[in-house]
Amino acid sequence: MTFLLGLTGSIGMGKSATAIMFRDLGVPVHDADAAVHALYRGRAAPLIEDAFPGTVVDGIVDRPKLSERVLGRPHAMRRLESVVHPLVREEEMAFLRRAVAERYPLVVLDVPLLFETGGESRCDAVLVVTADPDVQETRVLARPGMTAQKFAAIRAKQMPDAEKRRRAHFIVDTGHGFPRAKAEVSGIVRALAGRPGRVIGRRLDEETGAGPAA
Repeated sequence: MTFLLGLTGSIGMGKSATAIMFRDLGVPVHDADAAVHALYRGRAAPLIEDAFPGTVVDGIVDRPKLSERVLGRPHAMRRLESVVHPLVREEEMAFLRRAVAERYPLVVLDVPLLFETGGESRCDAVLVVTADPDVQETRVLARPGMTAQKFAAIRAKQMPDAEKRRRAHFIVDTGHGFPRAKAEVSGIVRALAGRPGRVIGRRLDEETGAGPAA
């Protein structure tokens, strides 16, 4: 069965660049953030408007407006997650079914808050992307519209990098340059080649009501 590798890392650590490295090596990647963006332009929009009136413009969720309503407000964030997370899981399961049907030996779930949401239990192993704090801060504050206050609010809801690294099965450090990180990714792909995965089969069985996989 296809091996399922979770990919995560705090903001500014280079997770998105690492996901591209996997894709370049022919490994399918499901991007949870991209799934959310698509949902915000589609079937999640009316549900979010019901929960947070005034955050949808012309049928599309206005992300800055929504951020103003939920950042730093745990109750509001939980309400948003209760709307979005089930839809994201549906997209994820569709991705996994395709991967199994096409007999990919390895697939990646790119999930920013994997540990924070207990998502590691949905994976056979977890890779954490990391970098030194000064590298992280420089990258994040260079983003358009980012402020130190926004960065602090985002980081506050993310598990500390040291704890993520402690829980990881694999670590890729992008702080030493992306060529070195790409070599690390290639080594991980080789290490997992042919290794049987157990999680996808169990999840597909649970979805169809067949019970846990043997």
